[in-house]
Amino acid sequence: MTGAAGTVSGMDALSGLLDGPRARGAFLLRSVLDPPWGMRIQDESPLSVITMARGDAWIMRAGEAGSRIGPGDVAVVSGSSPYELGDQPGRKPQVVIHPGQRCEAADGTELRMTGQGVRTWGARPDGATVMVSGTYQMHSEVSRRLLDALPSVLVRPVEPSDRALIDLLVREMDSTEPAQELVLDRLLDLVLVSVLRSWLATPSPGRPGWHQAQADPVVGPALRHVHGDPAYGWTVSALASTAGVSRASFARRFGELVGEPPMAYLSGWRLTLAADLLRQGDATLEAVARQVGYGSAFSLSNAFKRRYGVSPQDYRRR
Repeated sequence: MTGAAGTVSGMDALSGLLDGPRARGAFLLRSVLDPPWGMRIQDESPLSVITMARGDAWIMRAGEAGSRIGPGDVAVVSGSSPYELGDQPGRKPQVVIHPGQRCEAADGTELRMTGQGVRTWGARPDGATVMVSGTYQMHSEVSRRLLDALPSVLVRPVEPSDRALIDLLVREMDSTEPAQELVLDRLLDLVLVSVLRSWLATPSPGRPGWHQAQADPVVGPALRHVHGDPAYGWTVSALASTAGVSRASFARRFGELVGEPPMAYLSGWRLTLAADLLRQGDATLEAVARQVGYGSAFSLSNAFKRRYGVSPQDYRRR
């Protein structure tokens, strides 16, 4: 769209956030295991997707109740803090996974992930448990907004329509065709998007306010405008006019549903986009400022430092 008089863009809040976590050479592994088994994952990855092709498993994180993953379930594990996987709750880890997928036995002996062919680890092909895991290594402030809304461990049953997608992912893991990593990355993305969309569509107290507000006749259009054209000079009055309500009514409704005032949400979204632009490219600060709706590099720099604690230049260097 091109401002308040234009047409609303198809970019809603969810589309913008789901577009962020894209796999780039994600680490995909099929683990073939026999009970008793346990492993500790401390690879510092911000997001992992785990599904069971055979058998079940438990995910355990300090201070949280264990979560069971059964056949046909998909688990999304967010946050870089360590967690444990095992055939039973509380199973003592026999293997520790470090950053870079470096493996050690519990006694510190280094292990090599070798076994039953391409992207498969295990002692024998017909083990009782077959677990498929995909690990993201992403650096995106847009993605962080989504991850912050997720529970630490999210387990969802696979929708019947998505079963074929997971089966395809598992089959493609055996292939060594050209561009195979790219194919696997996109399939992993589709599995992730399907699970997150299903979770967000299910009424629950844990869903983020911005998602629930998208269906609201007053706040929903405003969110779509903000995400569709963040550089436009939005005001509370301009956003209220998109829904045909008064400024006061709109501001009150927005705060109730989203959890923060309209201009605070707009500013946060603009700075999130700015952070990703600074990380991903070499555009000047002035160009980034114009792209996200700040009048000058100076005004963006001040707002950026208040939010992130460092200047845009330092953020880009780090």
